[in-house]
Amino acid sequence: MHLLVTGAAGMIGRKLLDRVAESGLPGGVPVTAMTLADVIEPDVAVGFGGSRTCVTADLSQPGTAERLIAERPDVIVHLAAVVSGEAEADLEKGYRVNLDGTRALFDAIRLAEDYMPRVVFASSLAVFGAPFPERIADDFHLTPLTSYGAQKAMGELLLDDYSRRGMLDGVGLRFPTICIRPGKPNKAASSFFSGILREPLNGQDAVLPVGDDVRHWFASPRAAVDFILHAAVMDTSVLGQRRSLTMPGLSATVADQIEALREVAGEDAIARIRREPDPDVARIVAGWPRDFDTARAREAGFRAETSFRQIIDVYLEDEMGGREPGAPAA
Repeated sequence: MHLLVTGAAGMIGRKLLDRVAESGLPGGVPVTAMTLADVIEPDVAVGFGGSRTCVTADLSQPGTAERLIAERPDVIVHLAAVVSGEAEADLEKGYRVNLDGTRALFDAIRLAEDYMPRVVFASSLAVFGAPFPERIADDFHLTPLTSYGAQKAMGELLLDDYSRRGMLDGVGLRFPTICIRPGKPNKAASSFFSGILREPLNGQDAVLPVGDDVRHWFASPRAAVDFILHAAVMDTSVLGQRRSLTMPGLSATVADQIEALREVAGEDAIARIRREPDPDVARIVAGWPRDFDTARAREAGFRAETSFRQIIDVYLEDEMGGREPGAPAA
């Protein structure tokens, strides 16, 4: 099995590669070759014994997509993207990377003869726009209220159409906000959801730009990797013509996050959260959905956490290296 991952240098890409290097794909499917692509040099998965090709390139540039699929990878995981806040601030870059890059990849596959790989496309909850019902079902209409959401919605439609035509075998994953993200904050408008937990758990101060009553949809990085791996091998006949699914997750408020942090790390950690309202972030977040009925995804075998304590525990297990919550990193 040959696996191609675009956006391989990102957090989810790196965790995916480490998991594949350790155990292959679900069901004992071995991965014998990896092609890793990103605009910065991707990390090579530690412990992977197969062949590895690292490509530093921009997928939206002419010829890049054709180069990436030249060896005809069996499974393509398309994670490369400009995140929400940056896509809103830089319209041209967002459309170039999120739409043009996606179409370039899909068209390179389309134009290759006798080739129909499994394509796992990273979509987003941002494809949905207010006004929302109390819980959003999979058949709710796509009316994004951000450029990022529009770009991801277009990617979903391309995935449906190219799958319908038998040009690729697509699965679109509408990821929850991934929390707790390790490392430093990124330019996503949702970055603070991780920051208000990650920084206090590491003995650092954090900024909260929205109110405690803000509700959102979450899953851990570990769950995100599980989603991708399941999508890589699942029976896509259950999807019919609607190839994109909203992934399972946890609907929780900022107050719920803070309470789970208090349970794990105590009042000293809570005291490190500094409230600094940011109207721009609040405006973007206000247009996002808050709760979902993900029966379709669950019936297809996707799973995620059911409490914020579980999400924090995943971070403690995967990122803290045995340190006590609230203790600074060495």
